[in-house]
Amino acid sequence: MQDAFESARQGWGRTIILGLESHRSPMNIDTWSIIRGKTVTGSCFGGIKPKTDIPILAQRYMNKELCLDGFITHEVSFNEINKAFEYLINGESLRCIIWMAK
Repeated sequence: MQDAFESARQGWGRTIILGLESHRSPMNIDTWSIIRGKTVTGSCFGGIKPKTDIPILAQRYMNKELCLDGFITHEVSFNEINKAFEYLINGESLRCIIWMAK
């Protein structure tokens, strides 16, 4: 994250941080860079507000206005959960549904 911020263009560079850094290390930001126009922004869940946006997205899916089925590459039963991890590790899966009662 630090390297990304430092490599942003002085004057109008923007760094957008997605998710969390694994060690939760603090960033050292030179205030002069901020004053001269660099920005740093965080984004969790792509900027959606889960409490209000997820119900809207779920309703749009149920109304067939939002097509998500094409993103599901595999479906396995809970007993085959290790197979789901194999798909993930081998880069074979985009989204895998694990059915608890299949």
